[in-house]
Amino acid sequence: MPGLVRKLLIYAAADGLILQPLSQRNSAAAAASSIRIDYKSHVISPVIHDWRQEQSGQVPLEAHGIIGLLSISSRAYLISICRRRQVAQIQGKAIYVIQDVALIPLASQSEANTAISQARGKLNHYIEEGNEDATAENESLLDDVSSLGGPDEASLGSPVTPPSELEGKDSGEKGHKKTTSVVEDVIGKRGAYGRFAERWFSRAGWSADKRRTLGMSSQEDVSKTVATEASVRPAEDSEEATKVPPLDAVAVKDRGIRSTTEVGHPLDDMSMALLPKVLHTTRLLLGSKSFFYSHEHDLSHSLSQQPSPGSTTPLFKQFDPLFFWNHHLTLPFIDAGQVNFVLPLMQGFIGQKTFTLQKDVSTGQDAIVGASQEASGQVAAEAEAEAEEAKEDRKTEHANLRTQRQKLPTDEDQNDQRQSFMLTLISRRSTERAGLRYLRRGIDDRGHTANAVETEQILSSPTWDSGDRIYSFLQCRGSIPLYFSQSPYSFKPIPVLYGSPQANQAAFKLHFATLLSRYRNVQIASLVDKHGTESHIGQEYQRLAESLSEDRGLDEKQVGFKWFDFHNICRGMKFENVSLLIQELETTLSSYGWTVLQEDKPIKEQDGILRTNCMDCLDRTNVVQSATGRWALERQLADQGFKIDLQSDPTTSWFNQVWADNGDAISRQYAGTAALKGDYTRTRKRKITGALTDFSLTLNRYYNNIFGDYFTQACIDYLLGRTNEAVFDDFEADMKSKDLAMNMSKVRQSAIETCAKIVIEDSAEDLESGWTLISPHEPNTLRRLPFEECVVLVTNLSLYLCRFDWSIEKVSEFTKVDLDRVTGLQKGIYITSTLTSKQRDEEKNYGFVVSYYAPSGKDLRRVNTRSLESEKEPNERTEVESAAENKLQVNSPEEQRPENHESDKKQGPTQDEQIRILAFKALPPRSSAMTSESAADTKHQSEKDIIENVCDDIQRVVLRINQAEIDGKKGEDGTIHIEEKPIISLADAKKSTTYLESIGHSIKRLVWA
Repeated sequence: MPGLVRKLLIYAAADGLILQPLSQRNSAAAAASSIRIDYKSHVISPVIHDWRQEQSGQVPLEAHGIIGLLSISSRAYLISICRRRQVAQIQGKAIYVIQDVALIPLASQSEANTAISQARGKLNHYIEEGNEDATAENESLLDDVSSLGGPDEASLGSPVTPPSELEGKDSGEKGHKKTTSVVEDVIGKRGAYGRFAERWFSRAGWSADKRRTLGMSSQEDVSKTVATEASVRPAEDSEEATKVPPLDAVAVKDRGIRSTTEVGHPLDDMSMALLPKVLHTTRLLLGSKSFFYSHEHDLSHSLSQQPSPGSTTPLFKQFDPLFFWNHHLTLPFIDAGQVNFVLPLMQGFIGQKTFTLQKDVSTGQDAIVGASQEASGQVAAEAEAEAEEAKEDRKTEHANLRTQRQKLPTDEDQNDQRQSFMLTLISRRSTERAGLRYLRRGIDDRGHTANAVETEQILSSPTWDSGDRIYSFLQCRGSIPLYFSQSPYSFKPIPVLYGSPQANQAAFKLHFATLLSRYRNVQIASLVDKHGTESHIGQEYQRLAESLSEDRGLDEKQVGFKWFDFHNICRGMKFENVSLLIQELETTLSSYGWTVLQEDKPIKEQDGILRTNCMDCLDRTNVVQSATGRWALERQLADQGFKIDLQSDPTTSWFNQVWADNGDAISRQYAGTAALKGDYTRTRKRKITGALTDFSLTLNRYYNNIFGDYFTQACIDYLLGRTNEAVFDDFEADMKSKDLAMNMSKVRQSAIETCAKIVIEDSAEDLESGWTLISPHEPNTLRRLPFEECVVLVTNLSLYLCRFDWSIEKVSEFTKVDLDRVTGLQKGIYITSTLTSKQRDEEKNYGFVVSYYAPSGKDLRRVNTRSLESEKEPNERTEVESAAENKLQVNSPEEQRPENHESDKKQGPTQDEQIRILAFKALPPRSSAMTSESAADTKHQSEKDIIENVCDDIQRVVLRINQAEIDGKKGEDGTIHIEEKPIISLADAKKSTTYLESIGHSIKRLVWA
C-alpha cells in the first residue's frame, strides 16, 4: 500500500497552515509535497511556492500524524498527534497508541502560532519532567521515518538530503546556529538522522546490557543525555517554552466563558459557552490512550483478512468502516486527494505478551518458564533486534530454528525442550451505535448494537516467522439486540423495552444477518439474570433467537442461544463456575475452531463466533470471554505439542493480566471506569477487597452517567459525523443528548398512522392531515411545563390532540375537538423559555393556538389503553377493556353538545360552556441526526412555514364544514379568522422567567457543562 506520512512539521504561514512531511525537511522538493490549509476557506491544496523563506524565524510543531479536521461553529481545527507510544508489533509492523493531541485553530496566523507554541511548550515540559513514556517515545520524533531512503520517501516523491549537504545551512528552526558540531548535528537536528539518533539518544533505545557495553553504565547516563539535549536547545526556544504554559490548544479564559476563539470570527452564544468545552472534550477523548494506529498493518481486519503485501490501495480504503473512528474528520483530506495524510484510527485495546514453554517428556507436565510482564519490554526487545541484526542474519537464524525443530530430540534434550510464543490481543470497538453506557443501549434501526466489540486473540512466534503456525481466534460482544433503555438516574435501573414487536423483530433479524455474513455462524451466550429486573428482556431475547433458529436461521446459517445465569451460578464470588458454561459450549466452539495461517496463507478458517453479552457487556462478559480465550489458547498450544493448564498454573498471570487490561480499557471507553470483577480476571481469585473496589467503581459510574456522559456523548456523535451542530443547541437547552437509535422521521410518520387508526372511530371521518408538534402537558395552558411531543390529526370533522408514549408506541390519551366548535386561530412567536439562545430565537419558536368552546366542567380528554400492536377483535377484548370503552363513550363530545347547535354557531358559547385553548409549537424541521435523509433536510420548511401550513389546513376544513368563505371573524356566515400576533413574545417570556428557573439552569449548567 502507498506509504503514509509518518512525521510532519506544522508551520503557521501568512495564508494558512503548512504541513510538511518530515522526510522532506530541507529538501529542494519540499514545496511539491507539502500542503496548505487555508485559514478562511479551510481548503486543502498543495503548496505551489517555496514558503520556507517566509518561515525562517518560526519553530514548527513536529507531529506524528494527522487525525483530521474538526469543523464547528464556522471554525476549523487541525488535530495532530503530539505524543504516542508503541504498544505492539505485528509481523514486524509497529502499532501505536495515541497519548496526546494538539488542536490548532484555522482562524489566523497569530492564533495558529499561539496554539503551536503551547503544544510545543507542553511537550517540552512533559519531556523535561522525566516521564518515561515521553522520553521513550518523543525524545527522537523520528522513530518511524525510515529516514535514509525508506519506502515513505519514495512514495512521497522526494529524496533525503545527505547530511553533508545540510552542513552550514539553517535548519529552519529559530535560533539554530550554523555549526558542524557533532553534538548539535545529532541532537539539535536529530530529525535528519532517524533511528540511528534514536538508538543512541533515546532512553528506550538500548537495554541495560547494551548501555554497559557502550560505557553507559546506568540509567543516569541516559538522564544526562536528556539534560544535554535540553541544554543545547536554542535560547529563544527555551525562553519561549518558559513563557508559554502547557495549556490546551485553545487558551480558555474566565472559566470557559471567553476564549481566544473570539479572534477572527464572531461566535454565537452557544459557541462562546460550549466551544471550549467541545475542544477540551475532544482532546481528552482522542488522548485517552484508547485510539490505536499503524502505518502498515490494517488494524480493522483480522490477521487472515490482511491485504496482500503488494497492494497499491491506500490504507484508508482498505480499512473497515465499522472500526474507522476518524473517517468523518479525514474527509477534507480525502476529498482533496491528500491520501498520504489520511491515518485511520481504531478505538479499543491492543496488548501483547511473550512467554516461553518448557516441555518435559518424562513427566508429561509442561510449564511456562518465562514471560514478559510488560508489552513495552517486548517492543523494546524487538526494536533492538531489528536494529542490530541484518536481514540476512535473521533469515539464517530462522532457517536454523526450523531445522532444529524438525529434528527428533536426543537423550540429552528429550526432557528439556523450550519454545517461545507471543500472545496478541486486539479489541475493535464499532463506530455504529457508539457512545456511553446508559445513553447507548440496545439496538438501532439498522441492526447495530451498543458497545459492539470484536476481539481477536493471536498466538504466534515472537519473530512472526511465516514458516511457523499463527493462530487467530475471534469473539465478539454487544448489547442485547432489542430496543430498550435504562435511566442513568437510578442506582439499579430497570431495563425498559420499547418499540413495537414488529420493529424489534426487524432490527433483531437485521443484526444477526450482519453477524452471519461476517462470521458464518453465531453462538449466543447471554449472561443476564433469569430472575429479577433483567429477566423480561432476557426472555424476549431468547424468544426471538429461538424463533430465528426455528426458521432455519438466515441463509441456512444457524444462531444458537445459551442462557447462563451468571449471578446465580457464580453466587458467593465463585466465578470459577464459568467453566460450566465453557463445558456446555465446548462442542460448538470446537466445531467453529479458529483460523490457522502458515506461509502467510490460511490453512484453516474459523467457522463461527461466540457472541457474549450481559446488560452492559463489560464485567460478566469479560470474565466469560477471558475464559473462552484461555480455552482456545490451551488447545492451540496442544496443537503445538504443549500441554498446559492456564487456569491453575500460577505462572500464567501474564495471560490474566492482558485480559484484565482489555476489560478495563473497554469499560473505561463505555462506562468511564475500570471493569468490575477485575481482581478475578487478573488473579483467578475473588476477595472481599475486590468486592469493595467494585462498589467504589459502581459509585463512580453512577456519577459519570449523570453529570458527564451527556456532553461527551454529544461530542462522540459529532466527531463521528452522526449529528450536526444542532446537537449542542439541544444539549444547552436541557443538558441532555438524544438517542439516535431510530430514524425519527420514520417513527413520527408511524406514530401519525398509529394514532389515526386508534382514535378515529367514526366511519364518516376521513384523515386530512397529521403532524408531530409539541404542546404543554396540561391543557388550556400556554407556558406551563413540561412541553411534550404529541401527534395532531385533522379529519373532515374534528381535530385530535394525541398524547403519544414514544417508548412503547402507544396512545396514552387524546382530546377530540369538533371543528365546528372552533372559535379562532392565532399564530405567531411562541417563546416559552429564555434560558438559552435557541429558546430565545424568535425564528425558531413559532406556534399556534386553537380556541374552541366546550361544556363547563366536562373534560374532552379520553384515556385509551389500546394500541395498534395490542388491539384485539371485539369478541376477544377483556372485561377491563370493554369497561374502558364504555367509560370513554360517556364523555363523548356528541353527548355533551347543546341541543340548539345552530344558534351556538351564531351566538357563541352559552352559559354552560366556556372557551378553551390548545397550544402547539413547531418542532425543529431539521433534526440533529445526520441520517441518509439529511440531504432532504435542507428542503424542509422553517418553523413558521410549518405552523402556517397547519393553520391553513385547519382553516380549509372549517370552511368546507360551514360551506362559507373567509370574510372576517367567525359570525353568521360561519367563517374563521386566523389572527397573526405573538402568542408569548420575547419580552413577555423574560418577564415570566423566574429567578428560581434561572438559578436552577445556571446550577445545572455549572455541573453538567
